[in-house]
Amino acid sequence: MAPPCSCLPGALNALKATPLRSARQWATPSARRTFASSQAFVLRTQLRNPIPVNAIKSRASILEYHAPGNGVRNIGQQSQRPFSNSTSRWKLKTIEQVRARNKGGPFNLTAAVLFVASGAGLWAYFSYEKERMARQRIAEQTKGVGRPKVGGPFDLIDHNGHQFTHEDMHGKYALVYFGFTHCPDICPDELDKMADMIDKVKERCGNVILPVMITCDPARDTPAVLKEYLKEFHPDIVGLTGTYENVKAVCKAYRVYFSTPPNVKPGQDYLVDHSIYFYLMDPEGDFVEAIGRNFTSEQAAKVISDHIKDWKGPLNKKDYWA
Repeated sequence: MAPPCSCLPGALNALKATPLRSARQWATPSARRTFASSQAFVLRTQLRNPIPVNAIKSRASILEYHAPGNGVRNIGQQSQRPFSNSTSRWKLKTIEQVRARNKGGPFNLTAAVLFVASGAGLWAYFSYEKERMARQRIAEQTKGVGRPKVGGPFDLIDHNGHQFTHEDMHGKYALVYFGFTHCPDICPDELDKMADMIDKVKERCGNVILPVMITCDPARDTPAVLKEYLKEFHPDIVGLTGTYENVKAVCKAYRVYFSTPPNVKPGQDYLVDHSIYFYLMDPEGDFVEAIGRNFTSEQAAKVISDHIKDWKGPLNKKDYWA
């Protein structure tokens, strides 16, 4: 009888005698082949399109051989900087942390207040500039060639009996009114308004305005009559009178309508119709603006004060506005 085969025990003994390769040893050749192939690819690319050595080093540093079989991993993440140093939202656990994060954001209470304040400041500035440009256009409407002239030379007598000409109004703003002392209602009301305007303008701008009343009734309004009449309204108002021809000439220069008869007898009673405006003249004797009855004393004082503050030339005044 043939003896039993000893192939199987011999194979087992051979396996025991032969050391098994570890996972590291099994993975090494393929990993080496992969890494070698990537190096060959980089070398071929460099030969075709040469690039700086530093760029190859930085590119190769991104790849790293990982022995345990995980293949190639990206180590560039370790050198990346975070986009923000602030706490991530998923790490916020309390309401205080949320408030602290939102406090430094672009949209908060401080930013809103600054935005509203800036908008209000710009609106106020442009509104002021718009009003100033409108006043400047009004003041320049009667200046230049081909435009109607308001005002001009005159030679009259004041309420103290002294000569008074247009040159006496230079250096200050002049507020000129045409009326007469026998006026029953309109002139007293307008002179009361004029007195209030004078006080308001002096309070805001100083002593820079000269109020003048020129009579349209020179036959009855003598210097003494004017002086007695005007002291009831304001001590600064200068009353002017003269001959009929001189009064007619100044009314024509200011474009004032009046209906006083040229030849009247002493003691004759009559009515005088005339234009009802305050004429604002600048320190150089040029017409600025006409203020009608529709203006209150406060509105008229504001108009006058704004024109005075816009004036850039020399001005005879003792007190300067703030």
